[in-house]
Amino acid sequence: MSDPRTPQTRLDPRYSDPAATAMPWPEAEIRLSGSQMFWISTVRPDGRPHVTPLPAVWSQGALHFCTGPQERKARNLAENPHVVLTTGTNTWDEGYDLVVEGEAVRVSDDSRLRELAAAWEAKYGRFWHFEVREGCFHHGAGHAYVFAVAPGTVFGFGKGEPFSQTRWRFG
Repeated sequence: MSDPRTPQTRLDPRYSDPAATAMPWPEAEIRLSGSQMFWISTVRPDGRPHVTPLPAVWSQGALHFCTGPQERKARNLAENPHVVLTTGTNTWDEGYDLVVEGEAVRVSDDSRLRELAAAWEAKYGRFWHFEVREGCFHHGAGHAYVFAVAPGTVFGFGKGEPFSQTRWRFG
C-alpha cells in the first residue's frame, strides 16, 4: 500500500504549455508552508458559499486554521466540513496558486494545540500568541477552535512562462 501522504501527481496537458512539468509535491508543500494568507471557502446552511481570508499553518501534512465558535465559518463547518483553501498571487502571468480541497476536522488535543500555537507564533509573530486550554486557543478574552484540513486534492497553477496546471490526488 502506498503512503497516503504521497499523492498521485498529474500535469494536465490541456492547460499547460508543452514545456511545462509538474511541480513536485515537496515543492508545493514548501509553498503552502511559506504562504501567509489563505482564502477559505465554506458552505452556508442554505447552500450559498462563504469566502473569507485567514492565516494558516502547514503542519504534519495538513493546513490548520482557527476561528471563533460563533464566526460564520465555524457555524458553516458545523453543518458541512468540506472546505477549499486557496493561496498564491493576484497576478495572472507570474507566481503560483494552490487550491487545497478537503474536510475540516477540529483539533482539540491540548498537546497538539500547543505545538500548533508555537507554529503560529513562529510564523506570524507575537500578536498570534495563543494560550491553550480546554481544547481551544485562547487570546485575550476570546477563544477559537482549531481545524486541520488534510488535502484530498490539491491543484497548482503555474502562471507565466511556462503556464501549468498540476493536480495532486491523495488517498
